Amino acid sequence: MRKVSLVILALGILPRLWAQQQEEPTPDTSWKTEYRESAPRINDLVHTKLDVKFDYSKSYMNGKAWITLAPHFYPTDTLTLDAKGMEIHKVAIVKGGSTQPLKYQYDGWQMNINLDKTYKGGEQYTVYIEYTAKPDEVKVQGSAAITDAKGLYFINPKGEEKDKPTQIWTQGETEATSVWCPTIDKPDQKTTNEFIMTVPAKYVTLSNGKLVSQKNNGDGTRTDDWKMELPHAPYLFFMGVGDYSVIKDSYKGKEVNYYVEKEYAPVAKKIFGNTPEMMGFYSRILGVEYPWAKYSQIVGRDYVSGAMENTTATLHQENAQQDARELVDGNGWESTIAHELFHQWFGDLVTCESWSNLTLNESFANYSETLWDEYKYGKDAGDAQNFGDMQGYLQSGSEKKDLVRFYYNDKEAMFDAVSYNKGGRILHMLRSYVGDSAFFKALNLYLTTNKFKTGEAHQLRLAFEEVTGKDMNWYWNQWYYGAGHPKLTIDYNYDDAAKKVQVTVKQTQAGNKVFTLPVAIDIYTGAEKVRHNVWVKQKEETFSFPYDKHPDLVNFDGKKTLLTEKQDNKTLENFIHQYKYAGTYLDRREAIDTASKIQGNPKAQELMLLALKDKYFGLRSFAIGRLDLKNNEALRKQAEPILAEIAQNDPKATVRASALGALVQCNNGAYKSLFTKHVNDSSYTVAGMSLEALFKLDSAAAVAEAKRLAKFPSKGKLIEAITTIMIKSGNENNFDIVAKLFGDMPISQAKFNLLIPFCQFLGDVKDTEKVKKGVDLVIEFRDALAAYGLVPYVNDKLTTIVIKKKEAANAPAAQIEYIKAKMESSGDKKGF
Repeated sequence: MRKVSLVILALGILPRLWAQQQEEPTPDTSWKTEYRESAPRINDLVHTKLDVKFDYSKSYMNGKAWITLAPHFYPTDTLTLDAKGMEIHKVAIVKGGSTQPLKYQYDGWQMNINLDKTYKGGEQYTVYIEYTAKPDEVKVQGSAAITDAKGLYFINPKGEEKDKPTQIWTQGETEATSVWCPTIDKPDQKTTNEFIMTVPAKYVTLSNGKLVSQKNNGDGTRTDDWKMELPHAPYLFFMGVGDYSVIKDSYKGKEVNYYVEKEYAPVAKKIFGNTPEMMGFYSRILGVEYPWAKYSQIVGRDYVSGAMENTTATLHQENAQQDARELVDGNGWESTIAHELFHQWFGDLVTCESWSNLTLNESFANYSETLWDEYKYGKDAGDAQNFGDMQGYLQSGSEKKDLVRFYYNDKEAMFDAVSYNKGGRILHMLRSYVGDSAFFKALNLYLTTNKFKTGEAHQLRLAFEEVTGKDMNWYWNQWYYGAGHPKLTIDYNYDDAAKKVQVTVKQTQAGNKVFTLPVAIDIYTGAEKVRHNVWVKQKEETFSFPYDKHPDLVNFDGKKTLLTEKQDNKTLENFIHQYKYAGTYLDRREAIDTASKIQGNPKAQELMLLALKDKYFGLRSFAIGRLDLKNNEALRKQAEPILAEIAQNDPKATVRASALGALVQCNNGAYKSLFTKHVNDSSYTVAGMSLEALFKLDSAAAVAEAKRLAKFPSKGKLIEAITTIMIKSGNENNFDIVAKLFGDMPISQAKFNLLIPFCQFLGDVKDTEKVKKGVDLVIEFRDALAAYGLVPYVNDKLTTIVIKKKEAANAPAAQIEYIKAKMESSGDKKGF
């Protein structure tokens, strides 16, 4: 599972809300003493066969299930199956070609079945169940990553919503497969499966494993038979149905397929086409070939949880579908594609044995994004991905959470920035400590030892100890079974008389915990570097190093791999040298960041100008975004011609867009023609930034352009700019255009950015029906974000409308009452 990425996370809003939810007192705190053990294995799943038909009129699924099991070790005459909210029609034991009814008790949640005899450990038996799944009638709590848990989703089943396809898809993680399939819904179960689906003949289907047969039934339906011959966990079961184009690809003779809505068929390979290369790369570094029979990826409407790694059949949310203009800026979904593919090894081949050990799934998938970017696009790209994920953890307010957690309020709470981001950074540090060869050999050992089974963090430790010959308990105790991260202050004292430099490291994090940190300290004289490997083990520690000539730079954490917050007390001259000679992404970023805070300094200006031409496009954009051209005329004169050249000629559209945005600070009317030209750029980001820039120079011209552009499809930054400008025009006659633009936008960063200006606009709208329509659009967006804990945030924005209406003369009371009534409803979805 990869969580949806929104600006709310980047701004730190979501983590704060998470923290508030977790910190709020609850009536029942017994969970704090409830050890979350792995689920006991009384019976083991062996094989699951389903034969299902879908009732689109009721959003029901009628199923027949043959479930083969065996007692794990001890004899038993009972079986407990998870089966949430089903109507059970028949339960029987299969005996040869016939069935015998079994007695059972069912509470709407679990079935307790009395078997026909006592079965010995390993002795297989098969139960048969006829049932109707009613997913829309089941209320199951979701999480911030998994926004609800009804398992089976009918999208526009009656075709009543214009311009929305009819689809069916499933989402099993954490324990929602049991809403549509009776099973033992725990991650430590493994089973093969066969799913037989009867669907309207006009639709295609997707499931785990391979499609082994299709039969046209002569009544407008078709029956597809999918078989999964290797065992995997029930939460990874998948069924998908819809009117898709299936774009075929391959990897070493295995099927690789991309299920997309028909309009995206021409660009499907531009979105997903790196998949075979990813499969080859991951197979090589792990020494374990892609283990399954095929790999397909499908896009589901109204799926807002990012993506899900169902074995051989990954489900993506609709934001994966990018048109050709979006792809000009780069494939914004590529990291997610990499993430879910890596799960086919970590999570699917070897599964965390309990949700307490979730990081064994998610930290690896998270770190795979860094590995892929590093391989495909270079070390700077990998380091940038790693840094971004580290910031996601540091801003999440999660210092008190262990990585492996045996005490939690709900299993859904495990899907957070600790299991994902922090876990990935711990793997990055581990790779740096043991070296690439040992790191990947240990992963190979972990995978091959535990394949088609489950794993816990100690098994990963044992694999690393076996390969390296080192005791790794200190690392696991500190990072896997402990909380927090070091906060460091680093000071440097040079003694030219004694020809030595002292590096003092203070750990300033709260509490008594002291981190043990293997660290590289690099000493530079010119371009020459001498590396010293040291261990930081105390709250305050000083290291002394000799030199022949006064160093130009002493670079603490020369590898730039530590998960830490640090105050690195270097001089500007040190940072300039670091930028030029140390050279990693983070070395250069730290230097740019430092210089940006003292742009009045001529040397800092020089560094900022140098960074505008950095070899990595992300740092070019970072430097551009940090320029202060309004308040620094000297810097503006030097930077302006460079920015003008970048705006027109940089090979990266996103950098061109950054330059166009920076040129606005120059307040130079000469750029009007440049901005006007680029509102028609093929890149949505460039066009959107140009439109915003034009608005600041000539608002009337920008409004006219916005009205013209609103007639054509747009996404991302362009639709955000169009909508914002139409709102800022203050013309209520533009309401219908604005409302359509806002309403049609999928859940995205751009839509979140527009929430505040849209609410401000509604505060000025006088027509009551328009106000109601606009408020309904906000409520719809709010309820879609409810599982992220954002209902209070969105309601606060609605409150601003109420306040504005109350302050206005002659504001209809009906508008205020309507908004208040809507605020009191918070949707069906809840956060964890």
